[in-house]
Amino acid sequence: QPVRDDADAGAVRQSRNGSVLRITLDRPTRRNSLSHTMIDDLVAIMTAAATDDSLRAVCLTGAGGDFCAGADWVATNSEGRRPRTGDLTRRIPHTANRLVELVATIQLPVVCRLRGWAVGLGANLALAADFTVADADATLWEPFVDRGFSPDSGATWLLPRLAGVSRAKRMLLLGEKVSGSEAAQWGLIHDAVADDELDTATDELLERLASGPTVAIGLAKQAINYGLHATLGQSMAHELASLELSCRTADFKEGLAAFRDRRTPDFHGR
Repeated sequence: QPVRDDADAGAVRQSRNGSVLRITLDRPTRRNSLSHTMIDDLVAIMTAAATDDSLRAVCLTGAGGDFCAGADWVATNSEGRRPRTGDLTRRIPHTANRLVELVATIQLPVVCRLRGWAVGLGANLALAADFTVADADATLWEPFVDRGFSPDSGATWLLPRLAGVSRAKRMLLLGEKVSGSEAAQWGLIHDAVADDELDTATDELLERLASGPTVAIGLAKQAINYGLHATLGQSMAHELASLELSCRTADFKEGLAAFRDRRTPDFHGR
């Protein structure tokens, strides 16, 4: 069901398939560019998902032929008046930045299905996801400098870590477009496949993640993020705290039993 359904503002639709939450950006006439309403709805949906114990994976996708053409700056600035001083620094931490942070840190695996264009904020959402599966002919583009302003929504943090500083500069300073197949080769995304294989590849990955030990996966994701700005010793201490928690789950007991019995474990995310 859509959180809101406004023809101009677009809609964010959510549906469930068992323990998988599918979030669809639904504004295909604008390449699913994100209005203020859509960003607010996405933040609300992801925040709710973070505390929903019945969920085991999240899929982020776009309606039609594109994933997301970024924030709708044309609509944002259509009234022609200057925003008040400090507007961006006051508003964006709770909207676009919060959305990217939720995708990157929620203790559920997030899979992005990417077809067509992923631009600006749209590209950064794909980079923040744990696994992005793209059409090999899709296009990731960070056009910030081309528009006369500096990058935002995590681009300068995500790109150097995923692809290295040199490639990050090519995308952020030169505005180079990167295809889905190049993005996979660079390590920006999980995989690139032919267009007619995209749905199958995404669904298979979601099924695998949704049948895994959800608590352990979430703790491992959190530890990876923590380790990006911690020392080895700090990371190992963090790992131990996570290990203490994961060892208390029913899935841990099932994993040990399956290993002992030489069978595939049947995890329930508990």
